[in-house]
Amino acid sequence: MEKVLWYIIAGTRGGINRARIIHTIQDRPYNAHQLAEQLSLDYKTVTHHLKVLKKNQLLTTEGDGYGSMYFLSPALEEHYETFLKVWDRIQPTNHETEPEEK
Repeated sequence: MEKVLWYIIAGTRGGINRARIIHTIQDRPYNAHQLAEQLSLDYKTVTHHLKVLKKNQLLTTEGDGYGSMYFLSPALEEHYETFLKVWDRIQPTNHETEPEEK
């Protein structure tokens, strides 16, 4: 599971948004529309990331179609501490996101 998390979160484009989705779903289940609103992301972007996460067995769904609710998979729940380690390592630090003083 650790290798999958490093690849999906740190090794691919869009990993930060996938990590944000996982972190958000950990609190409670969401559908794609709710996630898009919660994370201020485009709906199509969210659905793409959800497909990647589900394909890699990091998320599961309940329901069909537009209203499908996304949950952490049992495997990810079991290894959530590993996710947090990856998340801590890839988050931008304040000095990387703040403008330089002149």
